[in-house]
Amino acid sequence: MAGQQVNPPRGMRDFLPAEKAKRERVLRIIRDTYRAHGFDEIETPVMEDSDRLHAGLGGDNEKLAFAVMKRGLGVDDLHAAEAPLDLADLGLRYDLTVPLARFYASHRAELPAVFRSLQLGSVWRAERPQKGRYRQFVQTDVDILGEPGIRAEAELVTASLAVLEALGLGEASIRVNDRRLLEGMLRGFGFPDAELPGVLITVDKLDKIGPDGVAAELRERGAPTGAVEAFEAFLRRPQTREFLPFGDAHIRKRLPEGADEAVIADLVALGEAVAAARSASGSDPAAPVAPPLVFDPFLVRGMGYYTGPIFEVAHPSVGYSIGGGGRYDGMVGRFLGSEVPATGFSLGFERLIDLVELPETAAEQIALVHDAEAPVAPLLRLQAALVAGGARVRLVGRARNTKAQLDALAAEGFTRFAFVGAEVPDPAALDLKPLG
Repeated sequence: MAGQQVNPPRGMRDFLPAEKAKRERVLRIIRDTYRAHGFDEIETPVMEDSDRLHAGLGGDNEKLAFAVMKRGLGVDDLHAAEAPLDLADLGLRYDLTVPLARFYASHRAELPAVFRSLQLGSVWRAERPQKGRYRQFVQTDVDILGEPGIRAEAELVTASLAVLEALGLGEASIRVNDRRLLEGMLRGFGFPDAELPGVLITVDKLDKIGPDGVAAELRERGAPTGAVEAFEAFLRRPQTREFLPFGDAHIRKRLPEGADEAVIADLVALGEAVAAARSASGSDPAAPVAPPLVFDPFLVRGMGYYTGPIFEVAHPSVGYSIGGGGRYDGMVGRFLGSEVPATGFSLGFERLIDLVELPETAAEQIALVHDAEAPVAPLLRLQAALVAGGARVRLVGRARNTKAQLDALAAEGFTRFAFVGAEVPDPAALDLKPLG
């Protein structure tokens, strides 16, 4: 083993102290902002029962679940298994939504009628590792369970926009659609219900392959000719592809005739609620503030369990989404046997980390560079006194190359230092010097 390069497993990462500190600062901002908006943080196990993880709630992510083998398996068990999952009774969670559904089913009697959940934690997927795609990564989810109306979506969007602004990403916008509008549109063009899942997969590629590519792929799928022609004609309308300020007239302009009036009214109410919240947080509460929402009638969101409003977060500096979510009524009810309305929003933590630039912590960081003969008890007493005063303090044995040592401490973020010899001074007599 000597001389071999030692790396973490593929698709997983180590984090050096500076990286870890930044991740914790971002998590703290996310946690504090969502909690300020009324969400309660919960924690669930990293593993769930295998049957639950493969119950059809996680879409394609179920195929990427890491399975945990049953204990005590023998050779005969291995030969008798008809499928790999026959050997597993547990699995690592691949998202935070399935564990939330199980959590709610387990603790419903102990939770409020409308429960606002916050989860921050690692998930695992058996991805093919590549840039920006990992086998272990952090998700940050907020969900509201028990509220069937657009009030829940308005709370989620308002709180998530506040998080983005707190992280210095106030230029982000949120694309909004409703699966009922999208599926109603496709039915109106003539696509049968049985073909909608496949059609939605193709529609989801509109930004990448354009109207011609979408129409060609639908024909390759064998979709009804009349439906494809009607959809293609709609895509070619100039107003269809316009991105306009969020509001009733502009939403209607981008939809075909006959769209569901109640759903449109919900989206308009969402925009008005978010605008009101942003006005209240501004310097002039009476001034109208346009919400950074954009109606996109072709937003799909990949998960098949979405049943209502859906969202996707965009930032002008990158070409990919940095978050999203939507309403998923029906999922939690599969554990309870009764329907529970639910909607959620997830920010892509690993993508946020690459975009966020946060100042270093304001707390003073002090290095006590001590000689070998410095006695331990007085040295720790000095450290404790400085810590009690609000500083972060590290004890550092003095090196031969003091300049290089101090340069390294400055690079780590330490702001002041003091040399400590055999006689350890009181805090008031400590000769602190600036670093860097």
